[in-house]
Amino acid sequence: MRGTTRALRHVLYCSRIRGGHLCQLNGSRKVSTLRAAAVCSPSRPFAEKEINRYLCQTTRSLSNSMASDSAEASADVGKSGPLIEYERRIASGELVDGDAFQVDTLRLLQRLYDQLIEHEDSCHLDRYKASKKAGRSRWLWSRLVPQSSYSPVKGLYLYGGVGTGKTMLMDLFYDQLPSNWRKRRRHFHDFMLDVHSRLQMHKGVADPLEVVAGEISDESILLCLDEFMVTDVADALILNRLFKHLFIKGIVLLSTSNRAPDNLYEGGLQRDLFLPFIDTLKERCIAHEIGSSTDYRKLTSAEQGFYFIGHDSESALLKQKFLNLIGKETPRPQVVEVVMGRHLQVPLGANGCAYFPFVDLCDKPLGAADYLGLFEKFHTLALDGVPKFSIQNRSAAYRFVTLVDVMYENKARLLCTAETSPIELFEKIVTVADARRISPRSSSRSLKGDDLDLCVDNELGFAKERTISRLTEMNSREYLEQHESRLLGMAKQE
Repeated sequence: MRGTTRALRHVLYCSRIRGGHLCQLNGSRKVSTLRAAAVCSPSRPFAEKEINRYLCQTTRSLSNSMASDSAEASADVGKSGPLIEYERRIASGELVDGDAFQVDTLRLLQRLYDQLIEHEDSCHLDRYKASKKAGRSRWLWSRLVPQSSYSPVKGLYLYGGVGTGKTMLMDLFYDQLPSNWRKRRRHFHDFMLDVHSRLQMHKGVADPLEVVAGEISDESILLCLDEFMVTDVADALILNRLFKHLFIKGIVLLSTSNRAPDNLYEGGLQRDLFLPFIDTLKERCIAHEIGSSTDYRKLTSAEQGFYFIGHDSESALLKQKFLNLIGKETPRPQVVEVVMGRHLQVPLGANGCAYFPFVDLCDKPLGAADYLGLFEKFHTLALDGVPKFSIQNRSAAYRFVTLVDVMYENKARLLCTAETSPIELFEKIVTVADARRISPRSSSRSLKGDDLDLCVDNELGFAKERTISRLTEMNSREYLEQHESRLLGMAKQE
Protein backbone atom coordinates (compact mmCIF):
# COMPACT_ATOMS: atom_id res chain seq x y z
CA MET A 1 0.00 0.00 0.00
CA ARG A 2 2.86 2.38 0.77
CA GLY A 3 4.28 1.61 -2.71
CA THR A 4 1.02 2.60 -4.37
CA THR A 5 0.95 5.85 -2.41
CA ARG A 6 4.50 6.67 -3.52
CA ALA A 7 3.56 5.97 -7.15
CA LEU A 8 0.56 8.30 -6.95
CA ARG A 9 2.74 11.03 -5.48
CA HIS A 10 5.11 10.49 -8.41
CA VAL A 11 2.20 11.02 -10.82
CA LEU A 12 1.38 14.36 -9.18
CA TYR A 13 5.03 15.40 -9.26
CA CYS A 14 5.44 14.45 -12.90
CA SER A 15 2.28 16.27 -13.91
CA ARG A 16 3.78 19.66 -13.30
CA ILE A 17 5.46 20.74 -16.55
CA ARG A 18 6.04 24.45 -17.01
CA GLY A 19 3.30 25.24 -14.49
CA GLY A 20 0.74 22.95 -16.24
CA HIS A 21 -1.21 20.39 -14.16
CA LEU A 22 -2.23 16.89 -15.06
CA CYS A 23 -5.91 17.52 -14.55
CA GLN A 24 -8.19 20.30 -13.51
CA LEU A 25 -11.64 20.06 -11.96
CA ASN A 26 -14.38 21.66 -13.99
CA GLY A 27 -17.61 21.27 -12.01
CA SER A 28 -18.03 17.52 -11.65
CA ARG A 29 -15.88 16.64 -14.70
CA LYS A 30 -12.15 16.08 -14.87
CA VAL A 31 -10.60 17.79 -17.92
CA SER A 32 -7.10 16.76 -18.98
CA THR A 33 -4.86 19.80 -19.55
CA LEU A 34 -1.47 18.15 -19.85
CA ARG A 35 -1.71 17.52 -23.59
CA ALA A 36 -3.31 20.94 -24.10
CA ALA A 37 -0.41 22.63 -22.33
CA ALA A 38 2.04 20.75 -24.52
CA VAL A 39 0.28 21.80 -27.73
CA CYS A 40 0.37 25.46 -26.73
CA SER A 41 3.98 25.23 -25.65
CA PRO A 42 6.76 26.47 -27.98
CA SER A 43 8.81 23.40 -27.06
CA ARG A 44 6.08 20.90 -27.95
CA PRO A 45 8.32 17.92 -29.00
CA PHE A 46 10.30 18.15 -25.78
CA ALA A 47 7.10 18.37 -23.71
CA GLU A 48 5.55 15.34 -25.42
CA LYS A 49 8.73 13.35 -24.89
CA GLU A 50 8.77 14.26 -21.20
CA ILE A 51 5.09 13.39 -20.84
CA ASN A 52 5.54 9.94 -22.39
CA ARG A 53 8.61 9.23 -20.28
CA TYR A 54 6.87 10.21 -17.07
CA LEU A 55 3.72 8.24 -17.94
CA CYS A 56 5.79 5.11 -18.65
CA GLN A 57 7.66 5.48 -15.38
CA THR A 58 4.43 6.00 -13.49
CA THR A 59 2.76 2.98 -15.09
CA ARG A 60 5.72 0.77 -14.22
CA SER A 61 5.77 2.16 -10.68
CA LEU A 62 2.05 1.57 -10.18
CA SER A 63 2.28 -1.98 -11.58
CA ASN A 64 5.21 -2.87 -9.33
CA SER A 65 3.56 -1.40 -6.24
CA MET A 66 0.26 -3.18 -6.93
CA ALA A 67 2.11 -6.48 -7.36
CA SER A 68 3.92 -5.81 -4.09
CA ASP A 69 0.63 -5.05 -2.33
CA SER A 70 -0.86 -8.26 -3.71
CA ALA A 71 2.10 -10.25 -2.39
CA GLU A 72 1.75 -8.56 1.00
CA ALA A 73 -1.97 -9.43 1.09
CA SER A 74 -1.20 -13.06 0.23
CA ALA A 75 1.39 -13.20 2.96
CA ASP A 76 -1.14 -11.80 5.45
CA VAL A 77 -3.43 -14.82 4.86
CA GLY A 78 -0.99 -17.05 6.70
CA LYS A 79 -0.88 -14.64 9.64
CA SER A 80 -4.37 -15.49 10.79
CA GLY A 81 -6.43 -18.62 11.15
CA PRO A 82 -6.91 -21.56 13.51
CA LEU A 83 -3.26 -22.64 13.67
CA ILE A 84 -2.10 -19.12 14.58
CA GLU A 85 -4.82 -18.84 17.23
CA TYR A 86 -3.93 -22.28 18.62
CA GLU A 87 -0.27 -21.26 19.00
CA ARG A 88 -1.38 -18.06 20.75
CA ARG A 89 -3.49 -20.05 23.24
CA ILE A 90 -0.61 -22.44 23.87
CA ALA A 91 1.68 -19.49 24.57
CA SER A 92 -0.86 -17.93 26.95
CA GLY A 93 -1.37 -21.20 28.82
CA GLU A 94 -5.03 -21.58 27.81
CA LEU A 95 -4.33 -24.93 26.12
CA VAL A 96 -2.06 -27.89 26.90
CA ASP A 97 1.07 -28.07 24.72
CA GLY A 98 2.62 -31.04 22.99
CA ASP A 99 -0.20 -32.91 21.19
CA ALA A 100 1.17 -33.66 17.72
CA PHE A 101 -2.19 -35.15 16.65
CA GLN A 102 -3.98 -31.86 17.23
CA VAL A 103 -1.24 -29.90 15.46
CA ASP A 104 -1.51 -32.16 12.39
CA THR A 105 -5.27 -31.58 12.33
CA LEU A 106 -4.80 -27.84 12.74
CA ARG A 107 -2.52 -27.75 9.70
CA LEU A 108 -5.39 -29.21 7.66
CA LEU A 109 -7.82 -26.71 9.17
CA GLN A 110 -5.39 -23.88 8.42
CA ARG A 111 -5.12 -25.06 4.81
CA LEU A 112 -8.92 -25.14 4.54
CA TYR A 113 -9.05 -21.65 6.06
CA ASP A 114 -6.47 -20.32 3.55
CA GLN A 115 -8.29 -21.93 0.61
CA LEU A 116 -11.59 -20.39 1.67
CA ILE A 117 -9.96 -16.95 2.00
CA GLU A 118 -8.43 -17.37 -1.47
CA HIS A 119 -11.71 -18.52 -3.07
CA GLU A 120 -14.04 -16.24 -1.11
CA ASP A 121 -15.58 -14.74 -4.26
CA SER A 122 -15.91 -17.94 -6.29
CA CYS A 123 -17.43 -19.72 -3.27
CA HIS A 124 -19.86 -16.80 -2.70
CA LEU A 125 -19.03 -16.72 0.99
CA ASP A 126 -19.69 -13.00 1.56
CA ARG A 127 -23.29 -12.75 2.80
CA TYR A 128 -23.66 -9.13 1.69
CA LYS A 129 -22.56 -9.76 -1.88
CA ALA A 130 -24.68 -12.90 -2.02
CA SER A 131 -27.78 -11.06 -0.78
CA LYS A 132 -27.80 -8.51 -3.62
CA LYS A 133 -30.19 -10.78 -5.47
CA ALA A 134 -33.34 -11.50 -3.45
CA GLY A 135 -33.74 -15.04 -2.16
CA ARG A 136 -36.99 -15.64 -4.07
CA SER A 137 -35.59 -14.48 -7.42
CA ARG A 138 -32.37 -16.45 -6.84
CA TRP A 139 -34.41 -19.60 -6.17
CA LEU A 140 -36.67 -18.93 -9.19
CA TRP A 141 -33.65 -18.39 -11.45
CA SER A 142 -32.11 -21.66 -10.28
CA ARG A 143 -35.38 -23.43 -11.16
CA LEU A 144 -35.52 -21.91 -14.64
CA VAL A 145 -31.81 -22.39 -15.37
CA PRO A 146 -30.48 -25.34 -13.32
CA GLN A 147 -26.82 -24.83 -12.49
CA SER A 148 -24.15 -27.08 -11.04
CA SER A 149 -21.67 -25.13 -8.93
CA TYR A 150 -19.52 -27.48 -6.89
CA SER A 151 -17.19 -25.58 -4.61
CA PRO A 152 -13.52 -25.39 -5.71
CA VAL A 153 -12.67 -26.15 -2.06
CA LYS A 154 -13.06 -29.61 -0.55
CA GLY A 155 -14.35 -29.91 3.01
CA LEU A 156 -13.01 -31.86 6.00
CA TYR A 157 -14.42 -34.84 7.90
CA LEU A 158 -12.59 -35.13 11.24
CA TYR A 159 -13.07 -38.31 13.25
CA GLY A 160 -11.51 -39.88 16.31
CA GLY A 161 -12.04 -41.12 19.83
CA VAL A 162 -13.63 -39.25 22.70
CA GLY A 163 -11.83 -36.33 24.31
CA THR A 164 -9.39 -35.78 21.41
CA GLY A 165 -10.50 -32.16 21.05
CA LYS A 166 -12.59 -32.44 17.87
CA THR A 167 -15.25 -29.97 19.01
CA MET A 168 -12.64 -27.56 20.39
CA LEU A 169 -10.74 -27.61 17.06
CA MET A 170 -13.93 -27.02 15.07
CA ASP A 171 -14.93 -24.10 17.30
CA LEU A 172 -11.42 -22.63 17.10
CA PHE A 173 -11.60 -22.80 13.27
CA TYR A 174 -15.13 -21.38 13.17
CA ASP A 175 -14.32 -18.45 15.47
CA GLN A 176 -11.50 -17.30 13.17
CA LEU A 177 -13.75 -17.00 10.10
CA PRO A 178 -14.79 -13.53 8.90
CA SER A 179 -18.09 -12.41 10.41
CA ASN A 180 -19.53 -11.40 7.03
CA TRP A 181 -19.41 -14.95 5.65
CA ARG A 182 -22.38 -17.22 5.08
CA LYS A 183 -21.46 -19.81 7.70
CA ARG A 184 -23.28 -21.96 10.24
CA ARG A 185 -22.09 -24.17 13.10
CA ARG A 186 -24.62 -26.71 14.40
CA HIS A 187 -24.85 -30.00 16.23
CA PHE A 188 -25.82 -32.81 13.85
CA HIS A 189 -28.99 -33.61 15.87
CA ASP A 190 -30.10 -29.98 15.60
CA PHE A 191 -29.29 -29.83 11.88
CA MET A 192 -31.35 -32.93 11.04
CA LEU A 193 -34.31 -31.72 13.10
CA ASP A 194 -34.23 -28.50 11.11
CA VAL A 195 -34.14 -30.49 7.84
CA HIS A 196 -37.18 -32.58 8.83
CA SER A 197 -39.04 -29.46 9.94
CA ARG A 198 -38.37 -27.81 6.55
CA LEU A 199 -39.47 -30.96 4.71
CA GLN A 200 -42.81 -30.77 6.53
CA MET A 201 -43.23 -27.20 5.27
CA HIS A 202 -42.60 -28.22 1.65
CA LYS A 203 -44.89 -31.22 1.45
CA GLY A 204 -46.33 -31.65 -2.03
CA VAL A 205 -43.31 -30.19 -3.86
CA ALA A 206 -41.86 -32.44 -6.57
CA ASP A 207 -38.48 -32.68 -4.81
CA PRO A 208 -38.71 -31.13 -1.33
CA LEU A 209 -35.10 -32.09 -0.54
CA GLU A 210 -33.86 -29.89 -3.38
CA VAL A 211 -35.90 -26.96 -2.04
CA VAL A 212 -34.57 -27.54 1.50
CA ALA A 213 -31.00 -27.76 0.17
CA GLY A 214 -31.56 -24.49 -1.69
CA GLU A 215 -32.75 -22.77 1.49
CA ILE A 216 -29.81 -24.07 3.53
CA SER A 217 -27.25 -23.07 0.89
CA ASP A 218 -28.78 -19.59 0.64
CA GLU A 219 -28.27 -19.15 4.38
CA SER A 220 -24.85 -20.77 4.74
CA ILE A 221 -22.28 -21.95 2.23
CA LEU A 222 -19.86 -23.15 4.90
CA LEU A 223 -21.58 -25.76 7.07
CA CYS A 224 -19.90 -26.97 10.29
CA LEU A 225 -21.63 -30.02 11.82
CA ASP A 226 -20.46 -31.40 15.17
CA GLU A 227 -20.94 -35.04 16.24
CA PHE A 228 -21.95 -36.53 12.89
CA MET A 229 -23.71 -39.73 14.02
CA VAL A 230 -26.41 -41.54 12.06
CA THR A 231 -28.70 -43.74 14.17
CA ASP A 232 -32.13 -42.91 12.75
CA VAL A 233 -33.34 -44.77 9.66
CA ALA A 234 -35.31 -41.67 8.55
CA ASP A 235 -32.06 -39.64 8.55
CA ALA A 236 -30.13 -42.42 6.82
CA LEU A 237 -32.59 -42.63 3.93
CA ILE A 238 -32.43 -38.93 3.02
CA LEU A 239 -28.79 -38.02 3.70
CA ASN A 240 -27.41 -39.02 0.30
CA ARG A 241 -29.94 -37.05 -1.76
CA LEU A 242 -29.83 -34.10 0.63
CA PHE A 243 -26.05 -33.73 0.53
CA LYS A 244 -25.88 -34.34 -3.21
CA HIS A 245 -28.11 -31.29 -3.63
CA LEU A 246 -26.09 -29.32 -1.04
CA PHE A 247 -22.74 -30.08 -2.66
CA ILE A 248 -24.08 -29.22 -6.13
CA LYS A 249 -25.16 -25.86 -4.69
CA GLY A 250 -21.60 -25.16 -3.53
CA ILE A 251 -21.75 -26.16 0.14
CA VAL A 252 -18.41 -26.75 1.90
CA LEU A 253 -18.75 -29.21 4.80
CA LEU A 254 -16.63 -29.42 7.94
CA SER A 255 -17.79 -32.14 10.33
CA THR A 256 -16.60 -34.06 13.38
CA SER A 257 -17.52 -37.61 14.32
CA ASN A 258 -16.51 -40.55 16.48
CA ARG A 259 -16.85 -42.83 13.46
CA ALA A 260 -14.81 -43.17 10.28
CA PRO A 261 -16.92 -42.53 7.14
CA ASP A 262 -17.03 -46.24 6.26
CA ASN A 263 -18.36 -47.09 9.74
CA LEU A 264 -21.28 -44.65 9.73
CA TYR A 265 -24.68 -46.27 10.36
CA GLU A 266 -22.97 -49.65 10.72
CA GLY A 267 -25.55 -52.42 11.17
CA GLY A 268 -28.43 -49.99 10.58
CA LEU A 269 -31.71 -50.86 8.88
CA GLN A 270 -31.59 -50.66 5.05
CA ARG A 271 -27.91 -49.63 5.21
CA ASP A 272 -27.46 -50.54 1.53
CA LEU A 273 -29.53 -47.42 0.72
CA PHE A 274 -27.21 -45.35 2.93
CA LEU A 275 -23.92 -46.54 1.40
CA PRO A 276 -23.97 -44.10 -1.58
CA PHE A 277 -23.86 -41.24 0.94
CA ILE A 278 -20.49 -42.50 2.20
CA ASP A 279 -19.10 -42.31 -1.35
CA THR A 280 -20.52 -38.79 -1.76
CA LEU A 281 -19.02 -37.73 1.56
CA LYS A 282 -15.56 -39.08 0.72
CA GLU A 283 -15.68 -37.44 -2.71
CA ARG A 284 -16.39 -33.94 -1.36
CA CYS A 285 -14.49 -34.09 1.97
CA ILE A 286 -11.02 -35.09 3.07
CA ALA A 287 -11.36 -37.65 5.87
CA HIS A 288 -8.80 -37.22 8.66
CA GLU A 289 -8.44 -39.22 11.85
CA ILE A 290 -7.48 -37.41 15.04
CA GLY A 291 -5.57 -39.86 17.19
CA SER A 292 -4.67 -39.11 20.79
CA SER A 293 -3.95 -41.10 23.89
CA THR A 294 -5.26 -38.24 26.05
CA ASP A 295 -8.89 -37.62 26.97
CA TYR A 296 -8.79 -33.87 27.57
CA ARG A 297 -12.15 -33.87 29.32
CA LYS A 298 -10.77 -36.10 32.05
CA LEU A 299 -7.90 -33.69 32.74
CA THR A 300 -10.40 -31.45 34.54
CA SER A 301 -10.71 -31.53 38.31
CA ALA A 302 -13.57 -34.02 38.45
CA GLU A 303 -15.02 -34.09 41.94
CA GLN A 304 -18.27 -35.33 43.44
CA GLY A 305 -20.05 -32.20 42.18
CA PHE A 306 -23.72 -32.88 41.49
CA TYR A 307 -23.44 -36.56 40.56
CA PHE A 308 -24.83 -38.60 43.48
CA ILE A 309 -24.56 -42.39 43.58
CA GLY A 310 -27.46 -44.09 45.32
CA HIS A 311 -31.24 -43.91 45.31
CA ASP A 312 -33.40 -43.26 48.37
CA SER A 313 -31.27 -40.95 50.53
CA GLU A 314 -29.60 -39.42 47.47
CA SER A 315 -32.97 -38.61 45.90
CA ALA A 316 -33.83 -36.48 48.93
CA LEU A 317 -30.45 -34.75 48.64
CA LEU A 318 -31.04 -34.11 44.92
CA LYS A 319 -34.42 -32.53 45.66
CA GLN A 320 -32.83 -30.29 48.29
CA LYS A 321 -30.04 -29.21 45.89
CA PHE A 322 -32.71 -28.42 43.29
CA LEU A 323 -34.66 -26.26 45.77
CA ASN A 324 -31.45 -24.45 46.76
CA LEU A 325 -30.73 -23.57 43.13
CA ILE A 326 -34.17 -22.13 42.39
CA GLY A 327 -34.01 -19.87 45.45
CA LYS A 328 -37.24 -18.17 46.50
CA GLU A 329 -39.24 -19.28 43.45
CA THR A 330 -41.86 -21.99 43.81
CA PRO A 331 -41.40 -24.98 41.48
CA ARG A 332 -44.48 -26.00 39.51
CA PRO A 333 -45.36 -28.17 36.47
CA GLN A 334 -44.62 -26.46 33.16
CA VAL A 335 -45.05 -27.12 29.44
CA VAL A 336 -42.30 -26.63 26.86
CA GLU A 337 -43.14 -26.26 23.17
CA VAL A 338 -40.79 -28.10 20.82
CA VAL A 339 -40.58 -28.38 17.02
CA MET A 340 -43.53 -29.27 14.79
CA GLY A 341 -46.12 -28.34 17.41
CA ARG A 342 -45.12 -30.92 20.00
CA HIS A 343 -45.11 -30.23 23.75
CA LEU A 344 -43.03 -31.60 26.61
CA GLN A 345 -44.44 -31.83 30.13
CA VAL A 346 -41.96 -30.69 32.82
CA PRO A 347 -42.88 -32.17 36.24
CA LEU A 348 -41.25 -29.29 38.18
CA GLY A 349 -39.56 -26.15 36.95
CA ALA A 350 -38.50 -22.75 38.24
CA ASN A 351 -35.73 -20.15 37.75
CA GLY A 352 -34.21 -21.96 34.75
CA CYS A 353 -34.05 -25.33 36.57
CA ALA A 354 -36.09 -28.41 35.65
CA TYR A 355 -36.65 -31.57 37.70
CA PHE A 356 -37.40 -34.96 36.10
CA PRO A 357 -37.51 -38.58 37.23
CA PHE A 358 -35.38 -40.58 34.77
CA VAL A 359 -38.37 -42.57 33.53
CA ASP A 360 -40.23 -39.39 32.51
CA LEU A 361 -37.38 -38.15 30.35
CA CYS A 362 -35.71 -41.30 29.00
CA ASP A 363 -38.28 -44.10 29.28
CA LYS A 364 -40.88 -42.34 27.15
CA PRO A 365 -40.90 -41.86 23.35
CA LEU A 366 -38.89 -38.63 23.39
CA GLY A 367 -35.95 -37.58 21.27
CA ALA A 368 -33.48 -34.84 20.38
CA ALA A 369 -36.25 -32.39 19.43
CA ASP A 370 -37.77 -32.62 22.92
CA TYR A 371 -34.41 -32.22 24.63
CA LEU A 372 -33.44 -29.25 22.46
CA GLY A 373 -36.74 -27.57 23.32
CA LEU A 374 -36.18 -28.26 27.01
CA PHE A 375 -32.74 -26.59 27.10
CA GLU A 376 -33.90 -23.57 25.17
CA LYS A 377 -35.91 -22.74 28.29
CA PHE A 378 -33.87 -24.36 31.11
CA HIS A 379 -30.15 -24.19 31.86
CA THR A 380 -30.09 -26.83 34.64
CA LEU A 381 -31.54 -30.36 34.84
CA ALA A 382 -32.04 -32.41 38.02
CA LEU A 383 -32.45 -36.02 36.87
CA ASP A 384 -33.43 -38.62 39.46
CA GLY A 385 -32.70 -42.35 39.17
CA VAL A 386 -30.29 -43.03 36.25
CA PRO A 387 -30.04 -46.87 36.05
CA LYS A 388 -27.38 -49.22 34.79
CA PHE A 389 -27.94 -49.90 31.09
CA SER A 390 -28.26 -53.31 29.46
CA ILE A 391 -30.28 -55.15 26.83
CA GLN A 392 -33.33 -54.65 29.05
CA ASN A 393 -33.36 -50.86 28.68
CA ARG A 394 -31.45 -50.24 25.44
CA SER A 395 -33.96 -47.60 24.22
CA ALA A 396 -33.52 -45.65 27.46
CA ALA A 397 -29.73 -45.85 26.99
CA TYR A 398 -30.05 -44.32 23.50
CA ARG A 399 -32.20 -41.49 24.87
CA PHE A 400 -29.80 -40.85 27.75
CA VAL A 401 -26.87 -40.61 25.31
CA THR A 402 -28.83 -38.11 23.19
CA LEU A 403 -29.85 -36.15 26.31
CA VAL A 404 -26.21 -35.81 27.45
CA ASP A 405 -25.16 -34.76 23.93
CA VAL A 406 -27.80 -32.00 23.83
CA MET A 407 -26.92 -30.84 27.36
CA TYR A 408 -23.23 -30.68 26.54
CA GLU A 409 -23.86 -28.77 23.32
CA ASN A 410 -25.99 -26.24 25.22
CA LYS A 411 -23.47 -25.96 28.10
CA ALA A 412 -26.23 -27.01 30.53
CA ARG A 413 -25.71 -28.13 34.12
CA LEU A 414 -26.64 -31.63 35.30
CA LEU A 415 -27.60 -32.76 38.81
CA CYS A 416 -28.43 -36.45 39.01
CA THR A 417 -28.71 -39.53 41.15
CA ALA A 418 -27.40 -42.68 39.51
CA GLU A 419 -27.16 -46.34 40.38
CA THR A 420 -23.39 -46.30 39.91
CA SER A 421 -20.47 -44.36 38.36
CA PRO A 422 -20.58 -43.21 34.70
CA ILE A 423 -18.22 -45.99 33.56
CA GLU A 424 -20.20 -48.72 35.32
CA LEU A 425 -23.51 -47.40 33.95
CA PHE A 426 -22.45 -48.64 30.51
CA GLU A 427 -20.40 -51.75 31.32
CA LYS A 428 -23.08 -54.01 29.80
CA ILE A 429 -23.10 -52.03 26.54
CA VAL A 430 -20.51 -53.42 24.10
CA THR A 431 -19.65 -53.36 20.41
CA VAL A 432 -19.66 -56.54 18.30
CA ALA A 433 -15.85 -56.69 18.48
CA ASP A 434 -15.94 -56.33 22.28
CA ALA A 435 -18.57 -59.06 22.57
CA ARG A 436 -16.38 -61.48 20.61
CA ARG A 437 -13.50 -60.83 22.97
CA ILE A 438 -15.72 -61.24 26.04
CA SER A 439 -17.42 -64.48 24.98
CA PRO A 440 -15.98 -66.14 21.88
CA ARG A 441 -18.37 -68.83 20.69
CA SER A 442 -17.72 -72.23 19.18
CA SER A 443 -19.91 -75.14 18.15
CA SER A 444 -19.04 -77.03 21.36
CA ARG A 445 -19.94 -74.12 23.66
CA SER A 446 -23.37 -73.79 25.24
CA LEU A 447 -25.25 -70.48 25.44
CA LYS A 448 -25.84 -71.05 29.17
CA GLY A 449 -22.72 -69.12 30.12
CA ASP A 450 -23.74 -66.02 28.14
CA ASP A 451 -24.50 -62.81 29.98
CA LEU A 452 -28.19 -62.33 29.17
CA ASP A 453 -28.04 -58.63 30.13
CA LEU A 454 -25.23 -57.89 27.68
CA CYS A 455 -26.31 -55.39 25.02
CA VAL A 456 -24.33 -55.86 21.80
CA ASP A 457 -24.85 -52.63 19.85
CA ASN A 458 -22.19 -50.96 17.75
CA GLU A 459 -23.70 -47.46 17.82
CA LEU A 460 -24.24 -47.48 21.58
CA GLY A 461 -20.89 -49.19 22.10
CA PHE A 462 -19.10 -46.31 20.37
CA ALA A 463 -21.34 -43.59 21.80
CA LYS A 464 -20.94 -44.72 25.43
CA GLU A 465 -17.30 -43.56 25.58
CA ARG A 466 -18.37 -40.08 24.53
CA THR A 467 -21.15 -40.04 27.12
CA ILE A 468 -18.86 -41.21 29.94
CA SER A 469 -16.32 -38.55 28.98
CA ARG A 470 -18.93 -35.79 28.86
CA LEU A 471 -20.50 -36.80 32.17
CA THR A 472 -17.01 -36.63 33.71
CA GLU A 473 -16.39 -33.15 32.33
CA MET A 474 -19.86 -31.86 33.24
CA ASN A 475 -19.18 -32.92 36.81
CA SER A 476 -15.86 -31.06 36.99
CA ARG A 477 -15.15 -27.87 38.89
CA GLU A 478 -14.07 -26.05 35.72
CA TYR A 479 -17.30 -26.87 33.86
CA LEU A 480 -19.51 -25.83 36.77
CA GLU A 481 -17.56 -22.59 37.28
CA GLN A 482 -17.96 -21.76 33.57
CA HIS A 483 -21.69 -22.43 33.89
CA GLU A 484 -21.96 -20.05 36.86
CA SER A 485 -19.99 -17.43 34.94
CA ARG A 486 -22.36 -17.72 31.97
CA LEU A 487 -25.39 -17.29 34.24
CA LEU A 488 -23.86 -14.17 35.81
CA GLY A 489 -23.12 -12.73 32.36
CA MET A 490 -26.71 -13.39 31.21
CA ALA A 491 -28.06 -11.77 34.40
CA LYS A 492 -25.96 -8.65 33.82
CA GLN A 493 -27.20 -8.36 30.23
CA GLU A 494 -30.80 -8.62 31.38
